[in-house]
Amino acid sequence: MIQGIFPVVKAGTQNDNCFEITFKAPDMAKEAKVGQFVHILCDGKTLRRPISICRIDKAEGTLRIVFEKRGEGTAWLSKCKEGDELDILGPLGNGFPLCDTNKNVLVVGGGIGVPPLLGIADFAADGCDAVLGFRDRDHLCLIDDFKSVAGNVFVMTDDGSFGEKGFVTERVRALVSEKAYDAVYACGPSPMLKAVSALAAEKGIDCYISLEERMGCGIGACLVCACKIKTADGEKYLHVCKDGPVFKASEVIW
Repeated sequence: MIQGIFPVVKAGTQNDNCFEITFKAPDMAKEAKVGQFVHILCDGKTLRRPISICRIDKAEGTLRIVFEKRGEGTAWLSKCKEGDELDILGPLGNGFPLCDTNKNVLVVGGGIGVPPLLGIADFAADGCDAVLGFRDRDHLCLIDDFKSVAGNVFVMTDDGSFGEKGFVTERVRALVSEKAYDAVYACGPSPMLKAVSALAAEKGIDCYISLEERMGCGIGACLVCACKIKTADGEKYLHVCKDGPVFKASEVIW
């Protein structure tokens, strides 16, 4: 875990309410794993804002984050531009388990749960199929990024304004019935994660999910992000920020 002041080398937008920042942090990029997050200090705020890592470039020593403007902190962050500096703590949490023998994978993202899955597509490349769900075409993000690396990309929108109309679970159900995947990785709203986990379990596919929970400290010192998990010693509460955000789906008690 590293804390420091890091320069913004690129800033832009994905849609009217979704922004992206790439910052230079060689040591942090070297340590970072797909699925982890960073904690950013926003001007005038006591609590840092947790933002998932979208892409890691170890060669360039940069990290890319993609986030929505949801409050005063992220509103301030959305105005950052190239040359600005950010106070960042990271990488934090546990990421997705990836290995060279596990490249035939399916990633399933919903809304702002899409960004942390791009690193899996980078890793698995043509062996990765992606199902990405959004409210409508105005909320799309990272479609071209996924298409540039993943084998197949399916986009779902609730209203049918882009891609296929419907929920991601409809496409996931068809894919896991047609193809043998080594693993499923998902991030998004809890109802979506619960449904995707059940579909993977039906087919006996290992499934890993990144839980979206409100966080306070980001290092497991508070109880804001506690979640109930099955362990060898029985049921217990763990911290999403410290013990997650990635968990094996079969261990999560919904």
